[in-house]
Amino acid sequence: MRIASSVVVAAALALVSATTGAMAKPHVAVVATGGTIAGAQTAPQGGGYTSGVFSVETLIAGVPQLKEIAEISGEQLVKIGSQDMSDAVWLKLAKRVNELLASNDVDAVVITHGTDTMEETAYFLDLVVKSDKPVVLVGSMRPATAVSADGPGNLYDAVTVAADPQAKGRGVMVVLNDQVFAARDVYKTNTTQVDTFKSPDRGPIGSVEAGTVVLFEVPDGRHTTESEFSVDDIAAMPKVDIVYAYANMGRELIDAAVKAGAKGIVVAGVGNGNMTAEALQALSDAHKKGVVIVRSTRLPSGFVTRNAEVDDDALGFVASEELKPSKARVLLKLALMKTTDPLQIQEMFRVY
Repeated sequence: MRIASSVVVAAALALVSATTGAMAKPHVAVVATGGTIAGAQTAPQGGGYTSGVFSVETLIAGVPQLKEIAEISGEQLVKIGSQDMSDAVWLKLAKRVNELLASNDVDAVVITHGTDTMEETAYFLDLVVKSDKPVVLVGSMRPATAVSADGPGNLYDAVTVAADPQAKGRGVMVVLNDQVFAARDVYKTNTTQVDTFKSPDRGPIGSVEAGTVVLFEVPDGRHTTESEFSVDDIAAMPKVDIVYAYANMGRELIDAAVKAGAKGIVVAGVGNGNMTAEALQALSDAHKKGVVIVRSTRLPSGFVTRNAEVDDDALGFVASEELKPSKARVLLKLALMKTTDPLQIQEMFRVY
């Protein structure tokens, strides 16, 4: 009888354990926005394809192993190539992500996204998401119908990272090609290669090795729950333009940006955020009209130094520090909703 009772108890415990294990599986919400990961080739051979063809349901169904990692739900926010990403979509996406993460039923969010502007969307969300639950952006360099499509593996890795307890509190992350990057530091560096995403100044913060998440760095800079920025009641954001510096640069592009209503201008400067004397004068004139000027660099790595060759204090400019033009523009748009004081904005560039 004792043996029989022990067998019954063991079986019951095993059943409870199995049930508990199933219930403990995290819920990862997949929000789709289009991009190459949902793209279809326009011809059997060649590089042509159309972004955002396949639905979120199709993407999830294409990776059945996801159900072994997490409870998966999916929703289609938009279907666009990320070259068409806009302030309106950013605001819609951020508000929806915050809604999802505020639910006790959602443990993490994965966003499928085109790679062209992924670095900008990731950093924007890093600054306005109000949760320490994991948020992971994922995409692909090859369309879903390609012979060697990288999207399914990337999606699997992204969900794996999002479902991992280690991912909590690390801000928004980007996962592609088995690597994990902090939103603040990641940039697309190649037009076509699958290892296009890099963090030139800091490197990746982790990797996915045979389905195992290895996270070895905690991102710098304030983000998510520590950020002062919010989009809850925001319907539109200030216009900020990027102007590329080059030899023999005139003032025409800067003047055009001001005339078109730019509230801020980010200069992708040569070297340490430099530009011609004529361009510098145009930026000074723009500042006197109330336009906030941020000096960044067109180089892929390096720190833009305040008051080096350009007297930022005298001119009222902001140095972007580590942020390259695409990220500097994102932070400046949000900063301008708080202040136009260049010293206060400089402090934001220091801490974010």
